[in-house]
Parts: sequence; C-alpha cells; structure tokens
Amino acid sequence: MKQKTTGKRLFEYAMLYKKTIFLALAMLTVAVAAELTGPFIAKKMIDDHMLGIESPWVEVVEESEKTVFYKGGYYTRSQNAVPEEQVGSEIQIVQVGRSFYVVPEHLPFDGNRTIEENRLTVAQGEKTASFAVEKLSQQQLFDFYQPEIRPMVILLAFYIVLLVVAAFFQYGKALMLQTAANRIIQKMRTDVFEHIQRLPITYFDNLPAGKIVSRVTNDTEAIRELYVKVLATFFTSIIYMTGIFIALFFLDTRLAMITLVLVPILIIWMTLYRKVASKYNHLIRSRVSDINGMINESIQGMPIIRAFRRKEQTAKEFEKLNEEHFSYQNKLLSLNAITSHNLVFVLRNVAFVVLIWYFGGQSIGAAGFISIGMLYAFVDYLNRLFQPVTDIVNQLAQLEQARVASERVFQLLDEKGEVVDEGDILRYEGNVRFDNVSFSYDGENDVLKNITFSANKGETVALVGYTGSGKSSIINLLFRYYDIARGKITIDGMNAKEIPRQQLRKHMGIVLQDPFLFSGTIASNVSLDNPEITDAQVKKALQDVGAARFIESLPNQYEEPVLEKGSTLSAGQRQLISFARALAYDPAILILDEATANIDTETEAMIQHALNIVKKGRTTFIIAHRLSTIRNADQILVLDRGEIVERGTHDELLQRKGKYFQMYQLQQGKEISKVG
Repeated sequence: MKQKTTGKRLFEYAMLYKKTIFLALAMLTVAVAAELTGPFIAKKMIDDHMLGIESPWVEVVEESEKTVFYKGGYYTRSQNAVPEEQVGSEIQIVQVGRSFYVVPEHLPFDGNRTIEENRLTVAQGEKTASFAVEKLSQQQLFDFYQPEIRPMVILLAFYIVLLVVAAFFQYGKALMLQTAANRIIQKMRTDVFEHIQRLPITYFDNLPAGKIVSRVTNDTEAIRELYVKVLATFFTSIIYMTGIFIALFFLDTRLAMITLVLVPILIIWMTLYRKVASKYNHLIRSRVSDINGMINESIQGMPIIRAFRRKEQTAKEFEKLNEEHFSYQNKLLSLNAITSHNLVFVLRNVAFVVLIWYFGGQSIGAAGFISIGMLYAFVDYLNRLFQPVTDIVNQLAQLEQARVASERVFQLLDEKGEVVDEGDILRYEGNVRFDNVSFSYDGENDVLKNITFSANKGETVALVGYTGSGKSSIINLLFRYYDIARGKITIDGMNAKEIPRQQLRKHMGIVLQDPFLFSGTIASNVSLDNPEITDAQVKKALQDVGAARFIESLPNQYEEPVLEKGSTLSAGQRQLISFARALAYDPAILILDEATANIDTETEAMIQHALNIVKKGRTTFIIAHRLSTIRNADQILVLDRGEIVERGTHDELLQRKGKYFQMYQLQQGKEISKVG
C-alpha cells in the first residue's frame, strides 16, 4: 500500500476538527473583507468629496442640504441636481496652487493650470484654453465644502463600524484556530503515547528513552506551532492577498495582472527554501533528540557519574552535542537572515517602481489625469499586500521545522505495533511447556538452544545459571515480549503464539529484581488503578507479603505518596510493594526475576513465608542467584550458554556434584579443588 505523504497526514489530522477550522476561516474572510474596504472608502472620500468640489456645479431653483448659496443663487453638484429644477447657469471650481477659483463654465479638458491676473490658462499638450475666473474667499470655499461634511462623517463612521466588526471576527478566528490546533496536537500526542504502549519490546531495545520522549514532546510541540502559527499565518495571508488582488482588479486590471507575478515568485522561493533548509532542520531535530537522550541517561546514571568522577567527561560529551546543535541553528538563521527580509524588500521596491512607471505613463498619456484617490488606494493596497508576503516568508523556517518534526512523529506511528485485544480469557490452570524452543535476538546468534521442560499447575520451577545463560530470555518468551521462530510454547495445551498478548499476560504476574514504582500512592502502585481490584484486596496483598508493618507507620499509610521510581522508599520496601502488586492480580503464573536479590535477610524471610502461602495453586518461576532461596523448588533447571545442562530438585542436583553443586559450594564460601 502506498505510504501517505506527511502533508496528507497532517491534513487528515486537521480535518478531525474541520468544523472549527472552517468556521475560523469564514470569520477570517469576513474580517479581511471588512478591513480591505478602507482604501475604497478613502478613495471615495478623496475623489468624490474632498476633491469633488471640482465637479461641475449647476444653479437650481430651491435650497436644500446639498446646495450652496453663491452670488444670489443656489448651486449644487451636477450629479445631485434634478433636471427640472435646474436654472441653466453652470460653474466649476478649480484649484491652482493653494487657492480656489470659480470658472463660469465647465472645463472642456484638464491639464497644467496657471493663473495670471484672474485669468486661468489650461494646457494639455498642444491644446490650451483660457478663462476669466474669480478667486474664492475662505468662507466661500468652506461653504462649498459644507455639503460634503455629512457624507464624509457617514463614511468614517461606517469604516469604524467595519473595523470593530473586523476586530471581533479576527478575535474569533484566532480563538477558533488555536483551539483547533491545540485539539489536533492533543489528539496526536494521545495517538503517539498510545502507540508507544503497543510497540514491541524490541523497539525500546534499540532506541533510548530520551529520544522517544523527544518525539512525544519536542516534535509534537513543533507541530503545534505549525497549526497555531504557520497555518494560521498562511490562511490569513492567502485570504488577505486574495482580497487585495480582487480589490486591485476592481481599480485597474492591467496593474493587478502585473502584481500577480508575486504569486509564482513566492511559490518558487518556498520550494527552493525547503530544499536548502530541510537538511539543517533534520540535523537540528536529530541533535535535540540526542540531547534529550543524553540528559535522560545522565539523570538516571547520576550516582555512577559522581562515584566514578565522570562529571567532566559527561559535560564534554554534552557540550559537543550542544555545539553541533548551535552550529546548525546558526546556519539556518543565516539562511533566514540573508533571504527572508531581503526578498520582501526587493519585491516591495520593484512593485513601487512599476506603480510609479504605470501611473506616470498614464498621467502624460491621452487620458491625462489620474485621480489622487486612485493613487492613494493603489499605494495603500500595495503596502497591505506586502505584509502577508512578509508573514509567509518569515514563517517558512517554522514550516520546515514542523514538517521535519512531523516526519519523525509519523515515523514513530508507522512502527508496527502489537494488536490490542481487549477480549477476556478464562483463568488458565498454569500448565506450561517449552518444546524444543530455540531463540535469537538478532536472528543469527541463538541465546536459547533446544529448551524443553514442563511446569505443571502449582509447581515451582527455578532457573539458575551464570549471567548470559538465558534465564531472563525464557521469561521474555513466556510473556511473549518476543516471539519464537523455532519450537513451541504451550499453556494448558494452547499455543502461546495463538493467544493475544494482552489476554496471555492477564493471568501472569511478575516481580523484577529492580522493581519499578510509578508516581502516585502505595495503594495505586499495587492496583495500578485497576477498578477490578478493591481497596480490601490491595491491603490484603500488602499484608500477605508483610508490608503492612512499615506502611502503617507512615503518616498517610496506604495513601502515602510515592515519588518517581519510589525514591523515598528503601529497596526492600519497594520490592515488597512490587510483590504485593503481583499478588493482587491473582496470577495463575507467577514469575520472580531475582526478586530477593536486593533485599535484606529479614525481608527475604518474610517474602519466603508469604510465598509458601500464595504459590499454592499457582505455577511459579523463580530466577535466582541466591541458591538458598530455591531449596524447596519442585524443579531446578540449570542453564549454561542457552542450554539446559542439569535438571532436578535441590538435593538431587547436589548429589550429582555437577555445575549446580559448583555454584552452591561457591556461594557457601567453600573452595572446590576437585569435582567428583
């Protein structure tokens, strides 16, 4: 099946909240439309009202709010006059320098104006015309402007209302888009975290925890910036530019077509930028991941670092990663500094050169006149056009970072996970059989070779052997952390590979040598917040393993807070809680992975006593280095280099005086000179 592109997968996540996003875009469109009416309103005010007094004026019979009293008659602008009310006399007001004059007739053409002794001369190319004029006083000029004040106030009020509407919809747009973005990232982080729970153990063998954490936190945060800032900026800018281009087409089609050249320039620039910046962003995200991994490892190993005086060496290793991250960041910043601002600056200057050339050519051409309002509107729209262009270019770096982060997150999500089967399975008896099982972690070197044994219900089977002999591998296969390619493992006659992992493990419990406690309380660490386990069961499990004695001396007893990894508790106390956790789940098969290795003799005696009670009816596997703890095991399997070399009870194996006998004698502190 063809792999989906990163962009398509990001789009699919966005479409989960499409109603919110589309509503935000609709609000954005309204806000942009309201804002972009400004230059049109300004053009109308300049051309129709501020400079409108130069339009022809005609004398009318009656006075109205649109008339001006001048030399015994009432005059109104020709577009406001009703034909049947016109007297017939027509005048025109013209501006020369800072003064205004009344011409007793309509100018046939316009051009360069000069005044000499109350005579106006208008020249356009080879054409000239001369008129006797009368200069207006300041009061008379104000009278002619008086009818335009009310329409101008109405236009200003209308524009203010539009700005308020735009502000409201801009707020709604920002709120909606950011809400949708946060929801998308919330969903993505949940998906990533849930997917991590389904990944096979082999994945965590090959990737440090810090790098995985980096993908769940840092990389998803970069993607959040994509939705919150980058896409919001792109949406806003595209709609803004579309509105401006529409307005420019209304004003002048030819110039609007010229400004459209900006679009392919931006597309080409974005494509080239991505190719150059992609390399740096991949390296930057990789170094962030490495830094997180090292920090996590250093915190976990802080006692060892201090004990072996590795502080300086660790600091140097960290500084090397930090310096590489700094270097790549600087290269990316240099790329952004060289290109983004300069590109917009050049485009802006070119656009204004074209504007001056275009309007300058028109002003000396046949048309002979470009209105000030038209010029103002074009300059205003061009200024507005380059703000979204700047915003888009400035977000290219963030866009590329988010794209690289997305690739890393989706790479994690593409890792094949285990199928989650929430179905139920009846509690099995606990009869386990390994039949000629061989296993390799790397597919080449076997760590288990032809392992065959049976463990019946209620039996205790001990696995002993030196480090690397294969003891933990047998338990890993029993839990199906790994699957075998050769041999067969059955539980109550059922092939373990055919039982869903979640169901298989439901009736198994395990206690590790180094128990892991979660942040919470003692009670929650036993129940793991499983609603099927009651408080009474939790307390009973803790009492059965002998933990009640120290718990009841704590201030909050069973609700005593537990910090990360149970750092405030002793090793023995943590082990007892871990033991109680396994018992509370009432497993059919119980695994003790060197569970008594880190506890004192008194605590071990308590656990041994509890074990004798709780292992009845359960199949128990014990991995033990202390051979004294497995004296009563029904069967002891001695492993060496992945093979079972001896099997039997404690007494039987001692009588054979083989490998088990050697191990036992060494632990008892006796020197063996000869094995007979």
